[in-house]
Amino acid sequence: MIRSRNHRIRQMILSAYVNIRTAYLSPKLWLAFSLGFVICFLLSNKVVLFSQQHDTVLQMMEPFIWTFGDAKSILIISLCLLLLFSDVPRVTNDVPLFLVRTDRLTWLAGQLLYVMIVTFVYVLFIFIATLILSGTRTYTANLWSMTAAILGYSTIGEEIAVPAFVKVLELSFPYEVTGHIFGLMLGYSLMMASLIVTLNLWRDNLGMIGGIVYSGFGFLMNPEIIQKLLHLPQTRERIANIIFGWISPLNQATYYMHSFGYDMLPKLWMSYVYFGTVSLLLFGVSFFKIRNYSFHFTGTMQG
Repeated sequence: MIRSRNHRIRQMILSAYVNIRTAYLSPKLWLAFSLGFVICFLLSNKVVLFSQQHDTVLQMMEPFIWTFGDAKSILIISLCLLLLFSDVPRVTNDVPLFLVRTDRLTWLAGQLLYVMIVTFVYVLFIFIATLILSGTRTYTANLWSMTAAILGYSTIGEEIAVPAFVKVLELSFPYEVTGHIFGLMLGYSLMMASLIVTLNLWRDNLGMIGGIVYSGFGFLMNPEIIQKLLHLPQTRERIANIIFGWISPLNQATYYMHSFGYDMLPKLWMSYVYFGTVSLLLFGVSFFKIRNYSFHFTGTMQG
């Protein structure tokens, strides 16, 4: 029993490895990571330029925090995953061999492991890219910089579209915020990837449509967008923030859209549970659907 279980785990890991190896040679992967780096540069450059122009320094995590501290930035950077996972599960020339040597569930588990690994590596790549782009104007102490104070306690942050919020500065520290933003981005991206895989098992290319709808729903549920579309008065703006802070996955992935002890927004642990639970449910649906999935082999390697 234990030997059989270990054998299945090895087969699952091997399936994931084959996907990573073939993806490494795919132009889509290099394009997705290149686009991610370019987007990261365009978004973080505002903070770095502000620091240079005002001759101030940055805490080394702040470019990442202020770049991906709002919903729009998270949405833009996660769209590259649509390109990465549009063809998952990957039906390559190796699949017939896997299906002969193992069962469908083990093969799909390898596909899902591949999705989780690539999602983690992509988010980690964005984080490292932001650190590199911040240059030498940074320090490592776990304290907010003068740049953050200027952006947070004045209207300059709003003018240059940098989400430096006072409640973030007053109630947390840079390394803590960085860990949560990284985790929330990872949860949001993994949930989108699991949705793409599940829908692709129902119908080819349906995952891409589902990913676009998922992203579009998050964008439309942004409180600022809702206020403009519905022309909500100022008195109802707070209620709208709370409602859409709960129902939108994108708002669940936004750090400042959480409760810091004095509002009715979701707590951080609730968002982690939400992303984890939905992702596991979608993976469960994938395992159910793979039993009747019809494979179509063309005899060529997919990119």
